[in-house]
Amino acid sequence: MQMNRDGTRRGSGARSRVPDDAPPGGSSDAADDAKPRRKPDDAEQLARDTVYRLLAARARSCSELRQALLRKEIDEDVADAVLQKFVDAGLVDDASFAEEWVHSRQRYQGLGRKALGFELRRKGVEEHVVEAALSTVDGDAEVEQARELVQRKLRTMANLDHAAKMRRMVGMLTRKGYSEGLAFRVVREEIERSGADVPDPDLESP
Repeated sequence: MQMNRDGTRRGSGARSRVPDDAPPGGSSDAADDAKPRRKPDDAEQLARDTVYRLLAARARSCSELRQALLRKEIDEDVADAVLQKFVDAGLVDDASFAEEWVHSRQRYQGLGRKALGFELRRKGVEEHVVEAALSTVDGDAEVEQARELVQRKLRTMANLDHAAKMRRMVGMLTRKGYSEGLAFRVVREEIERSGADVPDPDLESP
């Protein structure tokens, strides 16, 4: 019987030795090749479908949409190309989005300019677009919105002294993005209008 140098019989059908560190089921390259790969057309379709779905819920900034596509693991080049098509078609427009956001949030949430600007910047809207949107806020409407907030709050503060009323209501308005000067003026005027005594002058200004 003829033997191989490693002690096995020739022609015995014995398997060749496999390196100990070889991955199970074959080489890693083969395993990678077996993984399904997303075709460019598939990625573009997924990107388009994602953008349409998000816009159907509410208007969004270009930056918001881009981040959503990247979270879907869509390549940046594909995401940017698809978004540009939406921009060219007028379906994504940061200027229109910012103006709509400002008026909606001011009307329904009672937010002042500072808060509105903060929200838009957080959504990735460029500074010049933010400033243009904020410039559309009607000053008189902003004051009236602040008055409505104070009037509603005053109804729950009948048992508080003037200092407490001033502190709490001015704090509420500044948290909603109103300037301190506007907040103090509106709160003072509404306390007077409610029939209460005039608050301490030392509390009328920051």
